[in-house]
This record gives sequence, C-alpha cells and structure tokens, in this order.
Amino acid sequence: MIKKVLIANRGEIAIRIARTLKEMGIRTVSVFSEADRESLHVRKTDEAYYLGGAKPSESYLNIERIIEIAQKSNVDAIHPGYGFLAENSKFAEECEKKGIIFIGPSSDALEKSGDKIYARKIARKCGVPVIPGSLSGTKKYEEFEKLVKEIGFPVLIKAALGGGGKGMRIVKSKKELKSAFELASKEAKEAFGDATLYVEKYLPGPRHIEVQILGDKKSNYIHLFERECSIQRRHQKIIEESPSPFMDKNLRKRMTESAIEIAKSIGYYNAGTIEFLVDENKNFYFLEINARLQVEHPVTEFVTGKDLVRAQIIIADGGKIPWKSEEINLRGHAIESRIYAEDPFNNFAPSPGKIEFLSEPSGPGIRIDSGIYEGWKIPVYYDPLISKLIVWAEKREHAIERMICALREYNVMGIQTVVPFLIKIMQNKDFKKGNYNTGFLKEFKFDEEKGKEKDYLKAAILSVLMEEMPFQEIKRNKTDYNMWKIINRLRNLS
Repeated sequence: MIKKVLIANRGEIAIRIARTLKEMGIRTVSVFSEADRESLHVRKTDEAYYLGGAKPSESYLNIERIIEIAQKSNVDAIHPGYGFLAENSKFAEECEKKGIIFIGPSSDALEKSGDKIYARKIARKCGVPVIPGSLSGTKKYEEFEKLVKEIGFPVLIKAALGGGGKGMRIVKSKKELKSAFELASKEAKEAFGDATLYVEKYLPGPRHIEVQILGDKKSNYIHLFERECSIQRRHQKIIEESPSPFMDKNLRKRMTESAIEIAKSIGYYNAGTIEFLVDENKNFYFLEINARLQVEHPVTEFVTGKDLVRAQIIIADGGKIPWKSEEINLRGHAIESRIYAEDPFNNFAPSPGKIEFLSEPSGPGIRIDSGIYEGWKIPVYYDPLISKLIVWAEKREHAIERMICALREYNVMGIQTVVPFLIKIMQNKDFKKGNYNTGFLKEFKFDEEKGKEKDYLKAAILSVLMEEMPFQEIKRNKTDYNMWKIINRLRNLS
C-alpha cells in the first residue's frame, strides 16, 4: 500500500496533490529548484529536497536526480502532476525499473499516447475521425518541409511529446515555416526534453472539447463528462468550463464513447483526457491524448463531486476506479480562470517579481488552487501560471456572475496579472451566450486604456501600503472618493 509519495512538480499543482495525499494519511515529499527555495509547495509537504539549478533541465526535468531523491526518501510512489515529466515514458519506465509506483499510466501507454502520430493511427482504427496530418515526426527541417508540402498551408506545428500549447505554431505560408520550426523545436526541447515535431492541417475556428476518462488496471473504464477549453490565447487555455455550453446529449454520447474506445485500445489506465476539435456542425475530430492530470481538472471535480487525485492514487495502488459509471452525474456548472503573472496591457509579457500584497476571494462555490503568497518572488524560469480560480453555481449564468465577483475580489500587487482581461471576457455577450470557439480572442476587444487607469490606482495603493508615498499626497489626485475609501481599507489591512 502507498504510504509515502514524492511530488515531482512545483507550485499550485504540487500543493493540490499534497492536500489529497494528506487527507488519505499518506506522507508527502516535495522537490525544489534553486529558484523555488522559498516556494509555497516546499512548505506544504512533510519533507523537501533540493533538485538543482533554476532551469527545468537542471531540476524538474532531471530524471536521474528525481529518482535518486525518491530512493533516498524511501517513497513508494511518484506523482508527476502536469507538465515537466508528467508524460515522459522514460521517466515512468525508470520508476518501474526501480520499483517505484508511477501515479499515472504505464510507460508503454505513455509512449503510445505521447506519440501524437501513433495516437492518431489508433484513433483511425477506432473509427474516430482525425485531422489530416503527418504520419511521422522529425527533428530535421528538410524532412519537416516535405511533410508540410504534402498537407498544404495553413498548418499547425506541434511538439510530438507534451502539450499545453508548448512548441505549437500556426504557419500560413512557406516564408514563415523555417523560423516557426526553429522556435517550436527550441520550445519543445526546453519544455519536454524532446525537440521532435509533427504537423497537421490547421482548422480555423473549431471548438476544443476534451473528455475526462479514468481507467484501472482491471480494464474498467468510465468518463466524467467533458470540459470546454476553447478560450485560448497563443494556443494556451485560459478559461475552461464544464459542461460545454455547445454540447447536446447525442454529441456527448458519441464523444465519450469514442474517448473510452481510444483509451481501451492502448491499455490506458489512471486519469487522462481525450481531446477533440468540434466544428460548427458538431462534427468532431480526434486531436490528442493528454496522459496526465489536467490543469483544468477542478471544474470536473466541482460538477461531479469527485476527487480525481484520490482516484489516481487508488488506481496506481492497484485498486479499482472508486466509482461506477452510474454514480457520475453532472450537477450545476463550473468555470475555471487561470491566473497568469502576465501584463495584459503590454502584449501579455511575463511579469515576474515580488508579490507585495495579496487578497484572494472566498465564499460559497469558490475554490482557489494557488501556489503564491504575499512576499514571494515569482521566478522567471517557469510557466507564468500562479493560481487557478474556480467557481461553481447551479446554472451557467450564475457561475459567470460569481466568477466576475470573485475576479474583482482577487487583488495581487507588485506584479501584473491577467485578471482585468479575464473579467472583460466574462462580461462579453458572446461568451455569456456560449457563442465562441478557439478563434474567440482574435476578435476580442480589450479596453486597455480603462485597464491602465485601474492599473495606476493599484500602483497608488501599493505606494501607500509600502509607505513610499504619504496617503494625503495621493489623496490630492483627482480620483473618485469611493476609491480612496477602498485604498484606506487596504492600507489598514496591511
């Protein structure tokens, strides 16, 4: 039986995993890089061990070092979280060789699902439509150019291993191809330790819908419905919801059955998602398998009332899926907003730095998966995701209203975040109607000037809190009095 687990990740996901492990009475071990010595996840586990340098290749992608720490700390299992080594079959294989339980699929299933080209072949065998694309991956530009020529522009370049929008580029003409290939190769190598790329035909304006599945080692399978992930910027999801506002019973039945059939065909077990693109006529196409826990898993947990991490641990320990299919029911609606340390007023440039003030929302139907705290310095080496804000309500319109209120209560000072941008999306009439696709943000208008005015106010508040500027001096500015009441309240809180 699993009694001790090493979490081979960082930030909010490491903290979220540790929470369930503690509920189950399982001891926790965290690892950290040079840049993460003061990170919150280090404080949330029973033991913590230094990995290496700040760069992912020196720390969170260092298989040998992680295995060494796992053996030194006498853990029974490793949970990879998402990103980094979560979908690395070599890492899972090393765990298996050393007698360490990998909380995820087998190395064989990881290799099959992680190879996007092989996964596409499996989908075809299962009778699931796929987007036209290459049948092999490559690291050589000359070979890649030939593949693109066969498919025709526009195309979508993708990392053969990994996901999350890393190593992904849309290319509309030949003159863009070489630079896009080089950038995608570099990004894929840094994020996943493998620069192999493949290419598929780019479909403009589909919806991105994924199905959450669970499988166990006794060949039992269930789905936990779908998540809508179409609000994306630079191929990175920023808002997810469940259920999808586009879904109907017939489409859901066909997509969930296809998802389970694909999982069965590769002997997949543990948690995973089968991802699809869906056109306006509700024709769906297999996209890829994400062989891990997803960033957006909390929305599924909210609408089903099930703990996916707990299920992962039980399955990894040789147990059956803890619920039968008939026990999984949709209730209400959940939305997740990803809080990135990015500046929406400066082309979403990363915004590392010290968090001078933090006030997070709370209340009925609100959940925050966070990896930050007041006084912490956000490092420049990793994904800028700092927390996730998830809300639940009985109806979608009420969930949107709750999310808007929660975002307005989310105050982070010292760095920039995408919160103002997220609020504007929630207020958009097409979003409220569920009338959107993956191209939504291309046409989305963000009132930057209004946002900059609010940003100035935040800077003023921060100056008061840090006592760099006398309160009366700021008060002489021509600003609404009610706002100064807010400033004063924040000042008193400090």
